[in-house]
Amino acid sequence: MVVQFKVFKKAAPNGKLTIYLGRRDFVDHVSSVDPVDGVLVVDQSYLQGRKVFGQLVCSFRYGREEDEVMGLNFQKDLYLDTEQIYPPKDDVQATKLQERLVKKLGGEAYPFTFKMPQQAPPSITIQPGKEDEGQPCGVEYYVKVFVGETEEDRNHKRSTIQLNIRRIQFAPSKTGRQPCTVVRKDFMLSPGELELEVTLDKQLYYHTEKIDISIAIRNHSNKTVKKIKAAVQQTVDICLFSGGQYRSTVSSVETQDGCPVAPGSSLEKVLQLTPTLSANMDRRGIALDGHLKNIHTNLASSTLLANPENRDIFGMVISYTVKVKLYLGAMGGEVTAELPFVLMHPKPDLRRMMRADSQAQIEAFRSESMGYSVDQD
Repeated sequence: MVVQFKVFKKAAPNGKLTIYLGRRDFVDHVSSVDPVDGVLVVDQSYLQGRKVFGQLVCSFRYGREEDEVMGLNFQKDLYLDTEQIYPPKDDVQATKLQERLVKKLGGEAYPFTFKMPQQAPPSITIQPGKEDEGQPCGVEYYVKVFVGETEEDRNHKRSTIQLNIRRIQFAPSKTGRQPCTVVRKDFMLSPGELELEVTLDKQLYYHTEKIDISIAIRNHSNKTVKKIKAAVQQTVDICLFSGGQYRSTVSSVETQDGCPVAPGSSLEKVLQLTPTLSANMDRRGIALDGHLKNIHTNLASSTLLANPENRDIFGMVISYTVKVKLYLGAMGGEVTAELPFVLMHPKPDLRRMMRADSQAQIEAFRSESMGYSVDQD
């Protein structure tokens, strides 16, 4: 029996170092984060007494690469974990996958594991414009392996490997209460008030899912509602510096159906919006989930924070709101209501997937004929 499983491989330009990872997506569970584990294959004759170090790096780019002139630099690299992979340390605890990879790859294969801290942002990419060149803004992670005497040595490109990975979050199993808000506005020199009630059918939505927005207007004033507009807004909060928050409308609809809402009358209606990347492909500045080669991405998921007071160390925080606006004409002004919601991917059944993988690997271990397919970056 031969059981196939996929591994990701990348070699140094000189071919003397090669790393293998069993996956490139690592899940942030808010309370804990998956470790980054893999295997290094090294040509010991090339090292000549030198060591091999590995690093887990979080790179945060907050400005365009083409604007880096006169010594300016709009990128910060955070070294989250550093480990000496070769010569190996005695306290390395290999996983089952690492043990089998080491057995298949031979005696020059060495396992490594990096611990990813809880207080770090998920992978995010800011969509560049058509005229933009260079690396896009956002947060990305990569594993770096290099040869040197110490971990602070200047590494050479020919003997260095960099393999991008992603830190992702999935939707929580428990959702919050149903979002609802009521806005009342009175007018100077006019009796009565205009009441706007906005309700969403739930707090948590999955990507490409329709959002039902229930709107109730009760007009006790002498103003007239002439038009209704609803929009989904994405907010990107760049916590590295003050004033780094901006909003983008990713889906909107305007309607005059049921209007005008005259004084003393009321209106109830439901509008639907679906925020998707396909409707915003050409828009610069939209936040997307971090993407790897050959992996399709989507609008950035909402950022889940274990402690909202620690948002400053998260680099970029993504949130979404539904905004409903009533237009009352040139003299009447506007009435606006906003409701936050969460937009994420559903959490896969990780236990079932791991159990299935474990059973497949056990069968392969028994037959000693485990194979693997390699995806080279």
